[in-house]
Amino acid sequence: MFADKDIAKFNNIETPFYYYDTDLLQKTLEACASAAKPYGFHIHYALKANFNPVILDQIKTIGFGADCVSAGEVRRAVEVGFENKKIVFAGVGKSDKEINEALDLDIFCFNVESIQELEVLNELATAKRKTAQIAIRINPNVDAHTHHNITTGLDENKFGINSWDLPACAEVLKASTNLAFLGIHFHIGSQITNLDVYKNLCVRVNEFCNWFEDKGFTVAVLNVGGGLGIDYHHPDHQIPDFKAYFKIFNDFLEIKANQEVHFELGRALVGQSAALITRALYIKNGKKKNFVVLDAGMTELMRPALYQAYHKIENLTRGHGNDLRYDIVGPICESTDCFGKEVEQPESFRGDVFAIRSAGAYGEVMASKYNLRDEIRSVYSSEI
Repeated sequence: MFADKDIAKFNNIETPFYYYDTDLLQKTLEACASAAKPYGFHIHYALKANFNPVILDQIKTIGFGADCVSAGEVRRAVEVGFENKKIVFAGVGKSDKEINEALDLDIFCFNVESIQELEVLNELATAKRKTAQIAIRINPNVDAHTHHNITTGLDENKFGINSWDLPACAEVLKASTNLAFLGIHFHIGSQITNLDVYKNLCVRVNEFCNWFEDKGFTVAVLNVGGGLGIDYHHPDHQIPDFKAYFKIFNDFLEIKANQEVHFELGRALVGQSAALITRALYIKNGKKKNFVVLDAGMTELMRPALYQAYHKIENLTRGHGNDLRYDIVGPICESTDCFGKEVEQPESFRGDVFAIRSAGAYGEVMASKYNLRDEIRSVYSSEI
């Protein structure tokens, strides 16, 4: 990811900052589009992974739609030029204000997550004399075999409509004059690396599709969500196996004539495209622990503190080596402000530049102003 000339230039840029490899991003986008094309699959990029406008402009150009979970994300998608008719709006708690804004923008589809939301959406659409296109998000009770904090498809999770509520859901749909049923929607979790999980999802999608059609509904869209993971331990294995991913859905979904299959991918598209570049402020060597104190913290990259997530950490100044073990920590006044414990690194010194890899997804978007920190900046490979 890093050319020697880029590393040299990092020494002259104030840290911390997110460094985006826009060439890698383009290759990843093209690999995804190429793998989906033979099947006619539709891709919506999940803005929650990264809504940096420069990155969104690059994703929009490839022709993907947008998957949004707030009115702010819908607004950002429209502002950067995503087609309104390629925008889907999900989220378990859409406010009336958000729904009204999305109705005014005539987006492609609302992914509806409760019976009460159906009723509210119909009422608001009626008041505007509009018809809202909707898909029913179903909780399929499929275990994604990922971190419990990013699992979304089990009965115990807050997302989607449970199977036992579908008969009541169908009755509300039939009575809702200002809703147009498009299809069914699923999303079982994030950072999924075991592709067999998606075979189980396909079985459930087929069952629910047949259930709705038996009740007289036409299921035009099967939206199977996203969740495809990346390799955080080996970030130079940079592009996920999109061919294997899409082949599973082609092989195991019972796709009917004139039925579209939609995906909502985020992390898999942008995760490897960025690193958090940061500098060592202090080295604290002790009897039991050695610490590298960086100028980036949990305010710039929340995932390790929030999920105990792993990111590969590299000392770009010293190169490779496993001379010492360090706890790599930030400057925030919290003990959880730690990027990694007992991390093998070359002997490190004040001023060394570090890269925290695989930070293109859920990095910049989760940055905060805690401790009144300066806003994190972004640098792009095309600029240096």
